[in-house]
Amino acid sequence: MRRPRFIAEQARHAKGVLGRLIALIMARETWGENKRAIEALAVTPGDHVLDIGSGPGRSIAELAARAPRGHVVGVDPSELMVEIAARRNRKLVKARRAEIIAASAASLPFADNAFDKALCVHVIYFWNDLDTAFREIARVMKPGGILALIFRTNADEAAMSAFPAEVYNFRALNDVVASLEAAGFAVESREALCCDARTPALLKAARRHAPAKNSV
Repeated sequence: MRRPRFIAEQARHAKGVLGRLIALIMARETWGENKRAIEALAVTPGDHVLDIGSGPGRSIAELAARAPRGHVVGVDPSELMVEIAARRNRKLVKARRAEIIAASAASLPFADNAFDKALCVHVIYFWNDLDTAFREIARVMKPGGILALIFRTNADEAAMSAFPAEVYNFRALNDVVASLEAAGFAVESREALCCDARTPALLKAARRHAPAKNSV
């Protein structure tokens, strides 16, 4: 069954009473894929971790538990999602072990080389420009920092027919890989769509180290 556009719009940018309901559904439906991304990151105790499109913020506590001496930041363009995530993680926020910020992937309010790890789960469908977003993510990550990216591709015919194309842009796997590489990432592993196109792809990519300058 095709999802109504007004519901899909809430997934892209939640607001109002309906947005709060969508947040509850998202927290449950996407948790398995968020755990998959978190496992792929192999977070260590001192890591600074960025959750891009953190939504209702269910992953924040899990990340903070794995990085007790680090720091976790969630970003989401929806003010409502930021409010919900901050309330869910209020103890961590109060202790300054986590923060939730309203921001888009294309314009992250952080210094260069700020994060060791980052995850982005079921979010790239809503980006107008992959190249800009990936360049910005690369900018805020340390050289060698790891990004775990989970998304459905245009090989998933069920998703393509269920979600309105005006809201969801399902891209080809190779196009996403090419955009990552152009932004300065090296794709280390691809848990891609080999046998079951309904399984979301997982790309694990490392930000490349800057090339050494030639000695004079």
